[in-house]
Amino acid sequence: MILYNAIRTPDGTVIRSFHRHDFVMHEDANGNTYAVDGGLDYLRRLGPFDYEELSLTTEDDFSKVREVITWGTRGKDGKQPLSYIKVKDMELTHLQAVIGLQYISDNMRYVLESELNFRKDK
Repeated sequence: MILYNAIRTPDGTVIRSFHRHDFVMHEDANGNTYAVDGGLDYLRRLGPFDYEELSLTTEDDFSKVREVITWGTRGKDGKQPLSYIKVKDMELTHLQAVIGLQYISDNMRYVLESELNFRKDK
């Protein structure tokens, strides 16, 4: 299962696809154009193959996954501007509340439950 779909181009720019058909392009300092697509459903790359692959799956060490996966939040009251927080930095009660939501993807549910287990093991 794909958890993070991204590459780093030669000029250091990270481009990430968040969801299916989220086609993201970047013209690099070297003049080449790079693109990622597929979100958490498939990995698609366009452009020269001189980029660094950053994608992560359920096969990767979770300590790497928790460093990059984020959750969008509008604060406890839901009235704050949208901001993104790394799963590793979410409060325990926030993690548990999000896991209880019906609309989160299986991929995100896996990450959040893995984060809870990671914390228990540490």
